[in-house]
Parts: sequence; C-alpha cells; structure tokens
Amino acid sequence: MTTRTAPIRRLLIATLTAGTLLGAPAISHAEMVNCVQFVKKASTVTLHGNAYQWWDAANGVYGRGNAPSPGAVMVFSKTRHLPFGHVALVEKQLDDRTLLIDHANWSRIGGRRGHVERSVRVVDVSDNNDWSKVRVWYASLSGVGDTIYNLRGFVYPKAPQARSRPIRHQGG
Repeated sequence: MTTRTAPIRRLLIATLTAGTLLGAPAISHAEMVNCVQFVKKASTVTLHGNAYQWWDAANGVYGRGNAPSPGAVMVFSKTRHLPFGHVALVEKQLDDRTLLIDHANWSRIGGRRGHVERSVRVVDVSDNNDWSKVRVWYASLSGVGDTIYNLRGFVYPKAPQARSRPIRHQGG
C-alpha cells in the first residue's frame, strides 16, 4: 500500500465500521457466491435448482409457511428483477415487521455482486402482516429503498431426529 492510498483505505475502513455500527450489515469478503450456493453452505436445507424453485421443491420434504423463524430459508418469487428468484437465511426476528437475514449476491459492493451480507434488515410491507411482500436493505442505498419484493414464504429446516434404540425385552 502506498502512502497515497493509505488515507483512502483508512477512510473506507472507518466508513464500513460506522455503517456496521449504524445498522448496516457486516459484510464478508472471503468468497464470491450466489444466493443458492451460500444458503446450501450455511443451512441444513438441502434443496436444488434456482432459488424460486426451492418453494415447490420443499413440498413434502421440509415444512413451509409464512412465519419467519431463525434458520428458515426465505424464498423470494421470480420476477423481472429477480429472474432466478432469491433465497436467504433468517438470522432473527426483531419485531412483527422486521427481520435480520444473511444472504449473498444482493448488493453491489465495490461495483460487484456476489458478496455475502450478514444481519441484513428486511421489512414486511404486506397489508396483512403475512410476509408476502418485503423491502430489503441495499448497500448502495444504505437503506431498504422503495422496491417491494414478493415472497413465496419460508422453508423450515427439519430438526435432527433423535436415534431411537431398539426395545429389549427381558425374558419372562
């Protein structure tokens, strides 16, 4: 790093740190991935296909519904802006209308997509508070913006099943 670029680097680090402290998601730069690759690595849900296909693929395999819960996969509908849909992992619910999610390949950061973003704010803007329409935090806006995205719903990971031991009958 040259002495000319050092002040720019310090300003960038300070800006990213301030953004994180002010509610912007922490960003991992380790690996460039799409949303499906990220969710497959970070979740116990093992579905295949494009993101929008996960809702139908989960039928009969995983629980599905419209209530968010930590660890659930949020499945976005296929649209003109999201031709392959989108999937994200629910980190936690902050209130009736606000979630934090982890996802990848959403915001353009440094002019490129493919970044993993953590603790991203999602706001339910549906009329019936049913999580069918949401707004999602976008890095370049430093906010949730005006775009409304339709959700298919949430896919719930199966809880690990306890191994049952065979019953031994005592003589008698």
